[in-house]
Amino acid sequence: MTPETVSPLEARKLLDQGAVLVDIRDRAEYLREHIPNARSLPLTDIAAGKTVESTERQPVIFHCMAGTRTVQNANALMKAANPAPAFLMAGGINAWKSAHLPTIEDKKQPLPIMRQVQIVAGTLILVGVVLGYTTDSRLFLLSGFVGAGLLFAGVSGFCGMASLLLKMPWNRAEK
Repeated sequence: MTPETVSPLEARKLLDQGAVLVDIRDRAEYLREHIPNARSLPLTDIAAGKTVESTERQPVIFHCMAGTRTVQNANALMKAANPAPAFLMAGGINAWKSAHLPTIEDKKQPLPIMRQVQIVAGTLILVGVVLGYTTDSRLFLLSGFVGAGLLFAGVSGFCGMASLLLKMPWNRAEK
């Protein structure tokens, strides 16, 4: 049995009635932007057995960025909400914002690491193509190298570029 899906407006009504909103995105994503009063409980913590702390059996509404992670992990989310009823917010925080509902944004927080990887990889591929056409055809190898790295990351689950970007000063957590 999968949890019922609610729209952002339905979620807002449930929240006004005391429901608990849980953001399952990574902590960095949550810090960058989140829905007011949402609790951060990353999916990795839920997979490790953590549950939603609630003193009452108020409904628990889970959300992510676009709704995909909540749907893919619906069974684990139901267990994390137990014994309270669980709901999934359709479309995640993106749908919440599309419904013109408020979020708390901290642009001082770094972009999520996968967005950084996409920006850097896209830039390197574009530079490799432009320089390959205008300067030296051997520079096409840069695009090929980045493409091979992305393929390896997808197959192995290890992204060297993400590991490197995590060591950059803007991604270091302040102590």
